[in-house]
Amino acid sequence: FEPLLLVVSFSRAEESVCRQRGDPEIPQISKDGDIILGGVFSFHSSWKVIQDAYMHKPLPLQCTSFNFRGIQYAQAMLFAIQEINNSTDLLPGISLGYKIYDVCGSIARALKAALALANGNEGLSAPSKAPCTRPAQVQAIMGETSSSPCMAISTVIGPFHIPLISHFATCACLSDKTKYPSFLRTIPSDYYQSRALAQLVKYFGWTWVGAIRSNNDYGNNGMAIFTETAQQLGICLEYSVSFFRTDPPDKMQKIIDIIKVSTSKVIVTFLSHMDIDMLIHELSLHNLTGYQWVGTEAWIFDSHTAAMDRHHILDGAIGLFIPKAHVSGMREFILDVKPLSSSSNELFTEFWETLFSCEFKQSKSSSRNQTDCTGHEDVTEVQNSFTDMSLMPIFYNVYKGVYAVAHALHNILSCNKTCNNKVQLDPFMHIRKIRFTTKEGDEVYFNANGDPAAKYEIINWQPTENGIVDFVTVGLYDASLPADKQLNLLNTSLIWAQNSPKVPLSVCSEKCPPGTRKVLQKGKPVCCYDCLRCAEGEISNTTDSVTCVRCDPEFWSNERRAACVKKEAEFLSYKEIMGALLTAASLFGTCMTAVVAYVFFRFRQTPIVRANNSELSFLLLFSLTLCFLCSLTFIGRPSEWSCMLRHTAFGITFVLCISCVLGKTIVVLMAFRATLPGSDVMKWFGPAQQKLSVLGFTLIQVIICILWLTISPPFPFKNFKEFKDKIILECALGSAIGFWSVLGYIGLLAMLCFILAFLARKLPDNFNEAKFITFSMLIFCAVWITFIPAYVSSPGKFSVAVEIFAILASSFGLLICIFVPKCYIILLKPEKNTKKNMMGKGTPKVAKAF
Repeated sequence: FEPLLLVVSFSRAEESVCRQRGDPEIPQISKDGDIILGGVFSFHSSWKVIQDAYMHKPLPLQCTSFNFRGIQYAQAMLFAIQEINNSTDLLPGISLGYKIYDVCGSIARALKAALALANGNEGLSAPSKAPCTRPAQVQAIMGETSSSPCMAISTVIGPFHIPLISHFATCACLSDKTKYPSFLRTIPSDYYQSRALAQLVKYFGWTWVGAIRSNNDYGNNGMAIFTETAQQLGICLEYSVSFFRTDPPDKMQKIIDIIKVSTSKVIVTFLSHMDIDMLIHELSLHNLTGYQWVGTEAWIFDSHTAAMDRHHILDGAIGLFIPKAHVSGMREFILDVKPLSSSSNELFTEFWETLFSCEFKQSKSSSRNQTDCTGHEDVTEVQNSFTDMSLMPIFYNVYKGVYAVAHALHNILSCNKTCNNKVQLDPFMHIRKIRFTTKEGDEVYFNANGDPAAKYEIINWQPTENGIVDFVTVGLYDASLPADKQLNLLNTSLIWAQNSPKVPLSVCSEKCPPGTRKVLQKGKPVCCYDCLRCAEGEISNTTDSVTCVRCDPEFWSNERRAACVKKEAEFLSYKEIMGALLTAASLFGTCMTAVVAYVFFRFRQTPIVRANNSELSFLLLFSLTLCFLCSLTFIGRPSEWSCMLRHTAFGITFVLCISCVLGKTIVVLMAFRATLPGSDVMKWFGPAQQKLSVLGFTLIQVIICILWLTISPPFPFKNFKEFKDKIILECALGSAIGFWSVLGYIGLLAMLCFILAFLARKLPDNFNEAKFITFSMLIFCAVWITFIPAYVSSPGKFSVAVEIFAILASSFGLLICIFVPKCYIILLKPEKNTKKNMMGKGTPKVAKAF
């Protein structure tokens, strides 16, 4: 029973003291002060992986690969603290101290350091019922360099309202204040950098790129935003791979194999400077050169990375970096490593041995081959990443972060000439509202997400003759400007991969020229396509067009399918051969008719003219003249008047012509019937009746034409369907019934005339006109019967030519068959042009009928 009491008593005694579990975390660099600031940096870039058997307490993390950058960041923090402590305007009478930890890039070690900064390592006595709480040991933490450790630290210390101000953690995810309320940074978010990189890639026409990222929050989130923006800009990723520097060799080999078989020539990276160093080493072993690299601020301005690139793999690289900065006195302070020697002898020893590649004198062994170091060597004589100040803008970010905390504390303590030390410190709320100007003239503030303004310089790696890379600023990016003005390339010559002055080409498919459209290749990204020529009548007048646009009906695509050209208007013209020949034939027929009319008029008193009803003959010649001339209305560009005139004039003149022929035929028949005993039929078909019959037949056609023109007249029409690349200018019939009524009436009269002439063909007469009328009507009917299928099947202007040919052929048929034989006798056989010869033997009364 007594031992149990002892245990209980001991437990109660222990409850009065709050103690930290595990081994205490000792800062590598520290100094006391009235207010303590924490620092979390990576003085080493890696650590040894130890397999834990879980049989005993895990050993402390063994850090490897000394990292000069971490020392430089710590020195920048100390420089800012020293300036503030020496200032009489900012925090007068208040001294700032610091505790800086080396976390080796390990998230677990970063968390331990953050908790140590928040809690301290000493025990805390408290009453048994009182909470075991106390104010935080530090008022703010500066660091870390990478995004993943910052996310872990901010998640843990966020509830305690301890600000974490990073100088180099750019993951856009850290802008989420619901997850990371106490996180702030002095470097822009990758949200802007990722979008800027996508715009930069688009600017140079690279639509087919590869992507390599660090397998951490920085790389994964940054590449995710880049990929999303790239897709919006029409950029495709051939591959997107990730790795971390502690991955096994086979993982890196897979990435090398992917790069080897890829067709893209541009590689976009979201890699930390430690990861890019490892990748360069692997690429150099496989001699993979000639790629155009696009980088982020993590390595694009890092001279250490440039020095490691001995095989010139990254030559011509282009990327973004925060604007250059200069802080007076900072370079000299960073190179003065006295704070290191006074804080941690072990850290100072390792730093000095690495810097000068020697063994420190106090710890030398008998078997060493290196030179001794005394600790008093001149740092400026060494040329390596520690003495290189190319990352001064990042050091400046550390500097601005420390000053931001100092200004927040200055406001909290209501400092003027003195500060109120009795005020409880809580810089969390004040630091987000501060706005001040540094001694270099730069304004510092944080937006609602804890981010600064996003401005970048575009950097191009340009190798010099002595092998050193020159980081040349070739452009600017300002996210605060309108979208079309954010990216601004300066008038500076750029150097590309393999020192080429020509912008490299990286596309999956060549651009589709005007006249073609893009057709996606099945199963491949949208950047991979074939160029298909536009169909006839369609065009594309832009490069990489996704569709072809159909031309307006009056236009047609040119041979290249790149522009719509006005279709050729086709109609039967006087200028073309066919139109000229038909015009000549029409005029020849008109002249020939005029000559016949002259001959008939000149010999009108001769028996052959008088015997053939001279009045009807002259009326027939007049109508034939009109028939020949009306064919001219079919030639030339159709107009509203010409369309109405051509068909109506043709219909009326031909009816007039056929009516005259029909009258002559009836006269022949009636004349021979009048010779029969007791017949008085001729008194019913005298000259007056003949004229009235011609007038009556013609009047019917006139009425049909008037009805046609009144109800639905012909009109000019553009025919787009007959030919694809031509416009047929023609006269639409308006009313097909009207057109075929006109033709039908002409055909009816022609058939009647043919039948009557055929019946009178064998009447006894020495010069029987009925034979010639029969033959002329036979030609007339044959022409117009063949005209119908020819007219319907002929395309465009040829249908008009067929109609003109039919008009001319039938007109010449009538003229030649009826009048040429008579002219032949009148002019060449005048001995036959006698009354006796006209009457012939045995038919003495026939002549009286004429």
